[in-house]
Amino acid sequence: MIVAERKNIDEILRMVEPYSNVAVVACGTCVAVSMAGGEAQALEIASLIRKKARAGGRDVEVTVTSVIRQCDMEFLDALDDRAEIYGAECVLSLGCGAGVQFMAEKYPYKIIVPGLDTTFIGVNRGLGFWTEMCQGCGDCVLEKTGGICPVSRCAKSHFNGPCGGSSGGRCEINADADCAWQLIYDRLKRINQTDRLLEINPARDWRASRDGGPRKLVRADVTVGDNDGE
Repeated sequence: MIVAERKNIDEILRMVEPYSNVAVVACGTCVAVSMAGGEAQALEIASLIRKKARAGGRDVEVTVTSVIRQCDMEFLDALDDRAEIYGAECVLSLGCGAGVQFMAEKYPYKIIVPGLDTTFIGVNRGLGFWTEMCQGCGDCVLEKTGGICPVSRCAKSHFNGPCGGSSGGRCEINADADCAWQLIYDRLKRINQTDRLLEINPARDWRASRDGGPRKLVRADVTVGDNDGE
C-alpha cells in the first residue's frame, strides 16, 4: 500500500488561506489505512481550517467529500455532480501524489493542492506503524533474494551481498535497521537456497525504474477502443 502522512497544518493553512470556499476531498483506500487521508482526517482538517479562519476574522466555507480512490478515473467521475467540488475555489486533496495529479488532470480549471506527503510503498506492521518494502523499481528480483528486497531494504541497494560495514546484523548507516543482506541470508538458509548467494547479479539496468522517466503500463488485453493509457 502507499503510505502517506499529513502535511504540517501550518503549511495546509497557508495553501488554502487565499480562498473563501475550500473542498477537502478524502481518499478511501491506501491513505485511509495509513490514517492520513481518510474521511475522519478530512473532517478534522476541515475543522482546523474553519477555526483558523474564524480566529482571523474571515468567513470561509469548508466542505468535505470522499471517493474510494483518487487514482482511478472511474471513482473520480463520482465527484462531477457534487456541489462540494462545483462551488470550490480550491480543492485540498488528501490523496497520494498520484491522486493529487489525477485530480488536477480531471479538473484543469480548479486549484488543487496536496494535504499529504507521500512517503513510500509499505506494509502495516501494527497500529500506527508502517515500514517501506518496495520502491517500484520495475525489475523485481525477489525470487533470487528469498522475498526480501535489496533495493528498498538495503540502504545502499546492493545486489550482490552486504557492503561489509554491517555489524551484528545491523546496517552501518542506520543502526536501528536490520542489514537487508543478513535477512536475505537467514531467509535463504531457512528455505535451503543459500546457493543463490553464489549467483552474481549483473549490473543493474535502471531504465525500468523512475530513473528512466515517468513510467506507464498498458494491458492491451483489457484496454477498450483506442485507449493507450494516455
